[in-house]
Amino acid sequence: MSTQTDAAAKGWAAGAQDPPLKRAPTLYAIIFFKLVKGILFLIFGIVLYLKASHNLSQEWADLLKTDFVERLFQILRIHPENKFLQHIADQIADLTESKIKVTAVFTVLFSLFPFVEGAGLIFRASWAGWLAIGESAFFVPIEIYELARQFSVGLLLITLVNILIVWYLYANRERLFRHHHHHH
Repeated sequence: MSTQTDAAAKGWAAGAQDPPLKRAPTLYAIIFFKLVKGILFLIFGIVLYLKASHNLSQEWADLLKTDFVERLFQILRIHPENKFLQHIADQIADLTESKIKVTAVFTVLFSLFPFVEGAGLIFRASWAGWLAIGESAFFVPIEIYELARQFSVGLLLITLVNILIVWYLYANRERLFRHHHHHH
């Protein structure tokens, strides 16, 4: 009786194991993209939090007066009183220490999403695939709206990357991720 039970258990265990998943270079690139995104948001949030008590308005004015920025503006033919630069200065002047700290905390919390996605994708968890699809798809309409308002090559590239991530993960979800189906 015990040999039958052992054989049944071994047969069940053999059937329960997932076959090894094939290499997926595009998935690895997505994982890298998600982890780098998480690291950048984490660093930005921490720096923002640490800078919250500084006089950012004065620091911005000082930055614009540095030799490097002045030379860069000359090369790019940007006038220091440019409307865009003045708009940034106005936005910075409206910031309070508490607003900056709240933004910093939310930025650090947001950085957890790409970290969790990246870790889940490393282990080929199907929930991570769906999380990455949902998070990337969420931003596409917002990015398209922003592109329509004011075109930017950088934002166009980010939008295209997000569209490719959504398409690739959705189209290849059966091949890329472990699915836990219980067969009786």
